[in-house]
Amino acid sequence: MKYSIGTPAIPSLAIADTGSDIIWTQCQPCAECFKQELPLFDPKKSRTYKNIPCNADSCKSFRRSSCSNNTTNNHCLYSEVYGDQSFTNGDLATDTITLGSSDGKTASFSNIIFGCGFRNGGVFGGVESGIVGLGGGKVSLVRQLGQGRFSYCLVSMSDNELQKSSKLNFGHNARVSGNGVVTTPLVKKEPDTFYYLTLEGISVGGRRLEFLNETYRADGNIVIDSGTTLTLFPVPFYNRFEDAIRSFIKLKEIQDPQGALTLCYHSEWDIKNIPDVTVHFRGGDVKWKYENLFVRTSDVAVCLAAQPVNLGFSVYGNLAHTNFLVGYDLVKQTVSFKPTDCGKY
Repeated sequence: MKYSIGTPAIPSLAIADTGSDIIWTQCQPCAECFKQELPLFDPKKSRTYKNIPCNADSCKSFRRSSCSNNTTNNHCLYSEVYGDQSFTNGDLATDTITLGSSDGKTASFSNIIFGCGFRNGGVFGGVESGIVGLGGGKVSLVRQLGQGRFSYCLVSMSDNELQKSSKLNFGHNARVSGNGVVTTPLVKKEPDTFYYLTLEGISVGGRRLEFLNETYRADGNIVIDSGTTLTLFPVPFYNRFEDAIRSFIKLKEIQDPQGALTLCYHSEWDIKNIPDVTVHFRGGDVKWKYENLFVRTSDVAVCLAAQPVNLGFSVYGNLAHTNFLVGYDLVKQTVSFKPTDCGKY
């Protein structure tokens, strides 16, 4: 996601993450930083940058805030750790954020709460400067903009799509409508950062695997998360899902060269004759395409884009969102999916 921060506006690149709230970018002076493509943001050079005091209500708006031990500044501090153990620590502050649009116009929003990160690390690609939280909590960009609706369209990870940009829309432009739209209700649960959906089952080649009879019987049994790559299922359900996929594909199985995924095939090309896979959410069915089901991990390895988990949430990861226009309506409390060629959207 491209945006600018400060006055004058300094460009920044971020991971757009529906599974977290805080907006943060790496800042100077950086005690511990990962490589990024753009220059570090220097808060001293922004006329609109303000540290949040410890006694301010906005300091309490983020659940992982604390107070500085330095009695001379009394700044509000923040800390965040993600599921892959990436982390960020720094000052909680406000500044102006500027967003672009496809027609070349910009819109600026003042006094946006964000994290100015001085100690950051983890799994980053050497391009991005931080993360923009799009979750349901108070400090997420969505909540701070007050638009009530956002959508995104994620391009495929295939070689011919990598140079194309995924799209993110807010407000009126985020409406998802027309033929082929599937809508499922959001379920309110704690923590309110996450967007919870109800997964009822998955059909593989016409055979339905029930999900509601697993450990997670309740409404809101899966989190949709644009910041997690793979889809995560509880072990019993994952095993049945993997077995169903395996029964249709007779290629040679190999170990994942990266050591992360469980079911992998030796193939230099996309796998042919894959089974139809349909995800049954409450209220509608989403039909997966090849790029939602498989991911290439080497020149000769293609793997199922899912993992088993023993503890924690089931997660509908971003590979499952690829080439869908995914819209979140926080007023109607729904998520909608529309099959879309996101490289042309």
